[in-house]
Amino acid sequence: MEALRPGDPRRIGGHRLLGRLGSGGMGQVYLGRSPGGLHVAVKVVHPHLAEDDDFRRRFRRETAAARSVGGAFTAPVVDADPEADPPWLATAYLPGLPLHEVVAAHGPLPPAAALALGAGLAEALVSVHRAGVVHRDLKPANVILGLDGPRVIDFGIAHAAEASLVTRAGSAVGSPGFIAPEQARGEPTGPAADVFSLGAVLVYAATGTGPYGDGPPHLLIYRAVHERPRLDAVADPVLRAIAADCLGADPAARPTPARLLERLARLVPDEADLHGLGWLPEPVAAGIALAGAQTPADAADSVIVWTAS
Repeated sequence: MEALRPGDPRRIGGHRLLGRLGSGGMGQVYLGRSPGGLHVAVKVVHPHLAEDDDFRRRFRRETAAARSVGGAFTAPVVDADPEADPPWLATAYLPGLPLHEVVAAHGPLPPAAALALGAGLAEALVSVHRAGVVHRDLKPANVILGLDGPRVIDFGIAHAAEASLVTRAGSAVGSPGFIAPEQARGEPTGPAADVFSLGAVLVYAATGTGPYGDGPPHLLIYRAVHERPRLDAVADPVLRAIAADCLGADPAARPTPARLLERLARLVPDEADLHGLGWLPEPVAAGIALAGAQTPADAADSVIVWTAS
């Protein structure tokens, strides 16, 4: 986390800002403290987007839908003001480590941990889609491994399912390497695109690389449209089969999150409690425990504990 810069606001909607957590395509994210003392992640929309009337309409609609997202494996929206100048959204602050940092530091997860992670992500998508929201940017940086299990964060470019047709023709929204082919083509997307991204995240968790390998964004988008996902590096046959089903080219053929959760739940042993750290390898669990034990003020002097798309 970085210190606030001279031009940064010091307060947003009653939340006192403490530092910079990250920046993405939609806005700048700050660590804040709510009036009641809760630590929150406050995303402030970039000025050029705030001036777009169409974006404001979509942001207003998406914010209303995101408020209704619940579930054990998501970061709840705690406050928002889509009418502010600029608009902003606050979610619960989740101390822990993002999946891409865990894999970079400790290597790929073993199959049992990857399957358990898949179950948590599937349950998160069940909650998200039940609220009428499509995340559209599920990727390793948006999966936080915390003291109480994995959480899906950052609905920064999520949209209400019924608003999917407002996607502008020819624009691909999301993170290259983890988006579905239809999303890479700039076509309207629905919940099945999130399932594809879940499969891509599982491949990354198990191998350290996404299903289209590494490369510049335009190359990853090309591969998503024209090539099959690369699954040879997924050694575990069960995990590889699940990933392959999620990564199907036909959105209608992909499993729903509910069916996927049912399938994964049968493979995850009862003792793999996702509300703790026992499902993870010991070095990973120790790193997450250390990050979770830090206060946000401590984190400002050491490591980034929350990232934005």
